[in-house]
Amino acid sequence: MSVMKITFLLAIAGHLLCGVCDCLLTYMPGGRFHFEDMKDNGRLSAVFKGMPLRNSLLSMLLGCLAMFLFAFGYLALAHWMRAFSEPCAVLMLISTVMVLTFGVAHHVFCGMPEWLYVKMGRTEEARQLITEFFKKTSVTLIVCYLGFLIFGVSLFVPVVSGWTPLPRWACVFNILPLMLVLMPTRVGGSGNWAGAVMFLGLMFLL
Repeated sequence: MSVMKITFLLAIAGHLLCGVCDCLLTYMPGGRFHFEDMKDNGRLSAVFKGMPLRNSLLSMLLGCLAMFLFAFGYLALAHWMRAFSEPCAVLMLISTVMVLTFGVAHHVFCGMPEWLYVKMGRTEEARQLITEFFKKTSVTLIVCYLGFLIFGVSLFVPVVSGWTPLPRWACVFNILPLMLVLMPTRVGGSGNWAGAVMFLGLMFLL
């Protein structure tokens, strides 16, 4: 097995693990968490009722490990692209760093408010605290997904243009179009399921 395929396997494992971590922050004993619930403490408290504190802790800690794992796949793709488009390869490298640095922070900043909310007894004061915290740290979410956008475009354009040895239809194995397909379903961890599918498809094509 080639080194590239090994990095893709690590990336698949990382995205699957990260998807599970996302689900730990999304699906509660009281139902599915929606960001709209943060506007009303009655709804928010009902959703988080009975949620074990370990869920958010596991999500934060394992999420960091997951991003470490899928970093190998993204860096390998950026290196592979150098033979076909230096500018796209540089953009893929920069965007990978954006995803990893701001993404790890975003994952922690998503898990911490949930842990604090449950730890503080799901009170109105706790809701106001975590809402303010989430708003003030939302830049990490924005930069992380901007990184995925740049990476997806930088991979999509060379493939669909025929600059790489991949067939043009292989452009579907790209986190950007896969995310756009999955996002309307509102399934937890959709970006990570998309990433896992991308690397799985490319593993057989490269």
